[in-house]
Amino acid sequence: MPTKLSWSHIVELLPLKDIQIIKYYIYIAEKQNLSYRELRERIKSKEYERIGYKEQLKAPKVNTLIKNPVIIKTKNIPEKLTEYALHQLILDDIDNFLKELGIGFLYAGHEIKIKIGPTYHRIDFLFFNVEHNCYVVLEIKANEFKRENIIQVKEYMNYVDKHIKKSFHDKTIGIILCKKENKLVLEYVSDERIFTTTYQLTN
Repeated sequence: MPTKLSWSHIVELLPLKDIQIIKYYIYIAEKQNLSYRELRERIKSKEYERIGYKEQLKAPKVNTLIKNPVIIKTKNIPEKLTEYALHQLILDDIDNFLKELGIGFLYAGHEIKIKIGPTYHRIDFLFFNVEHNCYVVLEIKANEFKRENIIQVKEYMNYVDKHIKKSFHDKTIGIILCKKENKLVLEYVSDERIFTTTYQLTN
């Protein structure tokens, strides 16, 4: 299996037995230019087990490489986490968060002020995915996912499509990052452009 990785990278891959898992880590290491230490951390965090896409890796869909859970590193894990605190933890290490989120994500801003009708709102995070040529709205929820979260993020996606994205961009997608998913609710209010995932705090 030809690869551009160094011998140090190969050493990290040697303990792995499953060829599909090895292919994934080669793919992600080359795509994100990971050092062998960063690759070691990805393997240690069981990143492969946390992605939704485990077939062909040549042209993965944007949702399939969003991990579940998304691991957020912090020196001090608070006993009770508010949305504001979670927001700040992401901002404190935005580069690592983007890599953890998936392939091709670029930071476009946070607390983006928008106006829908007479009311002002703020988009938690706005990213752009270069692999899929689209904006990504990310809303964070410190608690369990709720039905109204879908309605909220869909409004923000529609706003971005109408006022921010260019004609040559694909339609905006949405990610809801929450403490706990609700599969029953998702079954009835799902949207193919909106994805949910959970977060996990770690040192």
